[in-house]
Amino acid sequence: MLTLRVVVDQILAPVPGGIGRYTEELTRQLIQVAPRGCDVEGVVAAHPQEAYDRLEDKLPGLAGLYRSVLGRRELSVAWQTGVIGLPGRGMVHGTSLMTPLYKHDRSLDAATQTAVTIHDTVPWTHPSTLTAQGVRWHRAMTKRAYRFADAVVVPTHAVAAELNEIFPFGDRIRVIGGAVSTELDAPDEAIAARIADELDLPERYVLSVGTLEPRKGLEPLLQAMAHPDAPDVPLLIVGPEGWGDVHIDDVVARLGLPEGRVRILGRVSDEALSVLLQRASVFVFPSVAEGFGLPVIEAFSFGTPVVHSDAPALVEVAAGAGITVPRDDAAGYPERLAQAMFQVVNDLELATRLGVAGLDRARAFSWRDSAEKVWQLHADL
Repeated sequence: MLTLRVVVDQILAPVPGGIGRYTEELTRQLIQVAPRGCDVEGVVAAHPQEAYDRLEDKLPGLAGLYRSVLGRRELSVAWQTGVIGLPGRGMVHGTSLMTPLYKHDRSLDAATQTAVTIHDTVPWTHPSTLTAQGVRWHRAMTKRAYRFADAVVVPTHAVAAELNEIFPFGDRIRVIGGAVSTELDAPDEAIAARIADELDLPERYVLSVGTLEPRKGLEPLLQAMAHPDAPDVPLLIVGPEGWGDVHIDDVVARLGLPEGRVRILGRVSDEALSVLLQRASVFVFPSVAEGFGLPVIEAFSFGTPVVHSDAPALVEVAAGAGITVPRDDAAGYPERLAQAMFQVVNDLELATRLGVAGLDRARAFSWRDSAEKVWQLHADL
């Protein structure tokens, strides 16, 4: 039996974020499509038993779980410095740079191999949007990936091009994207109505989703809501708190936005997110830097019209199915966002056309397809 050991600790991170979603969905499908004679084992840091139980519930069919004696932070440092690896030989797949990367000789055993996913190049292209510690860690781990990884998975060709300019990975790079979560599915009308009532959803609204952190472009979006060209509908923001000075209430107050113009919903269930996405007049993703932009595909899957920035990865993923707003001339970015939102909210024909295009685009992405490509990658190695 060949075992693929997948680092799944991001699922248990305090803020799992998009990488946590990616890890869960990809690993679930890796288990489902495992070739005959192969299985999948998880690798995690030290956590309380209830966390392990929750993880195994999320990943049915997991053959086993390697539990480090080190906590997440300590394990991260240990892997960054190469102090420890994983016991034994075999295939390792890291769903993020939180991966054991160390010297090994694949020529002695073809099944001893390491592939790692690098989701973006933000530590180089937009370092100011991360913590200084985060920049150092990501750069150090990317350097280790260049030295020791047999293959590197990236979500888009845009990231592949940017990464190759930083380190010449060459043909070690494989582009394998994500897809819509299997947990996002519109509930029946009665449940949807109940959720809408509980959230006190207005008839029309702008929706944005993402961890509250600087690179998600939330401040320009709030400035756009204060612009005279913005549509006369409220903005709802979904997402956990991240890091940095992203204090939305302070920005709202500074801009003089009236009460109810912006609502912060924080974390919501997948069922609630499905309803929010389905009923939104327009979904806006103003991020200044992305490696993939999964929320864009999720909005597409509900037929919701999308406005997004011209970050290269978002342009690639959307492929013309949304309205692209240029980020250059930062002072004018909020105005352009406001005008794009107004156009979609007030032009039913445009919104309908974008909704159809988005549905079609979403069908191009499949977690099963992504998992099969990962298995093929390891077979090729």
